[in-house]
Amino acid sequence: MRVAALYDIHGNLPALEAAWADLLPRQPDVLVCGGDVVSGAMPQETLAFLRSLPVRVEYVRGNADREVVAFAQGLVDDALPDSVRTLTAWVAAQLGPDDLAFMAGWPLTGTLKVPGVGTVLFCHSTPHADTPVYTRETPLARVAAYFQGVTADVVVVGHTHMSFDRQIGSVRLVNAGSVGMPYGEPGAHWLWLDGGVHHRRTAYDRVRAVDRVRASACPQRDDLAASLLAPPSEHEALEVFGRLAEAQE
Repeated sequence: MRVAALYDIHGNLPALEAAWADLLPRQPDVLVCGGDVVSGAMPQETLAFLRSLPVRVEYVRGNADREVVAFAQGLVDDALPDSVRTLTAWVAAQLGPDDLAFMAGWPLTGTLKVPGVGTVLFCHSTPHADTPVYTRETPLARVAAYFQGVTADVVVVGHTHMSFDRQIGSVRLVNAGSVGMPYGEPGAHWLWLDGGVHHRRTAYDRVRAVDRVRASACPQRDDLAASLLAPPSEHEALEVFGRLAEAQE
């Protein structure tokens, strides 16, 4: 079984299209979408693209997916920052009832057996929650607490938009990076599992992608376009997520 793991697409259809074109010749058996699929400039188009692919696609839920579905159901999280709440409301309005019902059924985790890799557990952040923040710099003991009792050989996660590969006790913990909104090196970052675990990055025309983002009606289109042209550095992101991780203790 050959598996491609695409996490944190965030409605960036040009990045998704590029990643798909890159991985298609590898003939994947399964594509795993690891959460935060639609929250961006092209939500409906991104989901439609994924649902039209001629390959088995499995989904796990991300925090942004959950928030979009909840908003559509009238359950507004007042703890969300104003900018996030505005984007979430707009994204929910772009999706039809079928799309929202489809997303509401996404599980928190998924498991596949991959030859040469073993049992692989896919989740957005942890097997129990979609919001905990940790990075390659988070102390081992703190990360290990999130994965107590996990028996999978490999756990694939996302959420913080930066790739890493760490050994947490008996579990290999791998962050797939972000297809649509990476921090650090630009491009669509994804994971290939076939006899091993391999990080991949697909370059694409970000200037043209910015034009498509700015042509959308997304209320955050200017901010999203700017982050595509000049993504935050890993150093900047690690500092921010380090503070968030400490606040979650």
